[in-house]
Amino acid sequence: MTGTAPTKRLYIKTYGCQMNVYDSERMADVLAPLGYGVTDTPEGADLVVLNTCHIREKATEKVYSELGKIRELRDAKAAAGDGVMTIAVAGCVAQAEGAEIMRRQPAVDLVVGPQAYHQLPELIARAHRAKGERLAADFAAQDKFDALPAQRNPGGVTAFLTVQEGCDKFCTFCVVPYTRGAEWSRPVAQVLAEAQALADKGVREVTLLGQNVNAFSGPGGLAGLVRQIARIPGLDRIRYTTSHPRDMDAALIAAHADLPELMPYLHLPVQSGSDRILKAMNRAHTADSYLKLIETVRAARPDLALSGDFIVGFPGEREADFEATLQLVREAGYASAFSFKYSRRPGTPAAAMPGQVDEAVKEERLARLNALLDEQQVAFNQSQVGRVLPVLFEKPGRHPGQLSGRSPYLQAVHVTGPAELIGQIVPVRIESAAKMSLAGALELESA
Repeated sequence: MTGTAPTKRLYIKTYGCQMNVYDSERMADVLAPLGYGVTDTPEGADLVVLNTCHIREKATEKVYSELGKIRELRDAKAAAGDGVMTIAVAGCVAQAEGAEIMRRQPAVDLVVGPQAYHQLPELIARAHRAKGERLAADFAAQDKFDALPAQRNPGGVTAFLTVQEGCDKFCTFCVVPYTRGAEWSRPVAQVLAEAQALADKGVREVTLLGQNVNAFSGPGGLAGLVRQIARIPGLDRIRYTTSHPRDMDAALIAAHADLPELMPYLHLPVQSGSDRILKAMNRAHTADSYLKLIETVRAARPDLALSGDFIVGFPGEREADFEATLQLVREAGYASAFSFKYSRRPGTPAAAMPGQVDEAVKEERLARLNALLDEQQVAFNQSQVGRVLPVLFEKPGRHPGQLSGRSPYLQAVHVTGPAELIGQIVPVRIESAAKMSLAGALELESA
């Protein structure tokens, strides 16, 4: 439908990780030939898709709460004679709880797992028939990527690009192996073609995605893929997430040393600083091996900014275990991090473990951990004051005449400047720093 205005309104609400953001963008691509154009609000939409995350219990309950609101909008649309609203639930909650979703919320027309959303056009057609199929949840990742349209609408100068899905690690707290399936890597040629298409549309920074992205199994592993992408003209910045310490190999570390296109930022979850808890989590690394790995990466790329994930209150966690986590944070030094209270997920081994930690204890430990992580993040940001950083400007800022971009370390950077700099990488002298962003002034003409 190139050149034809959309005739139907599509609203997609995305929960959770960057892979869900990528999947939501691809759903819009799949549905565009059917006349669907994306809208920012669900009111009056012809199709509403909730692309869900199953990592934490509260995230799941938010989906059911949102479905109640969407049902009211659907009823109002029908009462006004404005046509039919189709409601779909996609993503990992759909994969894990498909039948339960339809039982709890009969207004849902479609339940589509993360490996089946390429079937949306056919499923929508079936759902509109009286006895149409309503549930599609399988692990045919290759089928999905083979069926997706070659053209994408990235909508900006940065883009996500999924290269790997699934997980074989079976951490005892995690549902990903059950909702996304086993580790599977896209063919290199397919990834390179998508990366080239993004570059042709003006994308300058690409973030490679995977549940365990550094488990990418193509020739040369993730390092080999990054080296090939770095040769694509116009793609000046490459990032990847999320990594597992077990898959951080020497070749990938060497790529950090060799490739200026590979940004000096590494998100490497550790989850705990206690070896006893790490063993209970089935992480297959120790606190010491993690710290030595960070030391090796920093030797290759001294300006590396480190990010991580932490879980507090895992079953059996004692005060000494939590103190070990705080000590690891002090030794590693983080530029940013994500921290969470342990949340039971049905069907995972940890859900049935003895020693479940009291909620008040979790809250108190999370507050202490966050205080330390915030202190480190502020310190890292403050260390950039006075430096000149190359900033990729992505969009206008909140204030008139303001631009917003990202530093190599993924910090938000705000300056006053002309809109024509959007999409360019420009030197910026950093003048001030806050917890979540930097502010500065243009140093030179655009690079």
